[in-house]
Amino acid sequence: MSDLTLTKIRLRHGVWEGRITGSPAGKKPEIKVLWLDQPVDQVEVTEGSDPSYWDLKITIPTDAVADGVQSFIIIDTETNTKLGNFTLIAGEPVSDDLRAEVDLLRAELDMLKRAFRRHCLETM
Repeated sequence: MSDLTLTKIRLRHGVWEGRITGSPAGKKPEIKVLWLDQPVDQVEVTEGSDPSYWDLKITIPTDAVADGVQSFIIIDTETNTKLGNFTLIAGEPVSDDLRAEVDLLRAELDMLKRAFRRHCLETM
């Protein structure tokens, strides 16, 4: 198991940024990122302003900005363990997408709550 910890900083201008802690002093973590089971080329690990952490920058491939759900897996290559992941969702909502289903369920629940409250007021 990896002693490294990955914390998301932000996603901006097509670059996902994070911070890696837990690396032995002075030892640069070896990181790979997979998208569709293929390695992402533009992965940068640089020493942070404090020697206790490393900055990770992943430039999202332009091919990944497309309709549907795109998942990226961040891996510590030394131990071959997953440190984290991030997902991009774009385009028309997919009908079988879990998030779309949850939104639909919330809307239906709100409708049922209003109808139930109306029914309770009418019976009083």
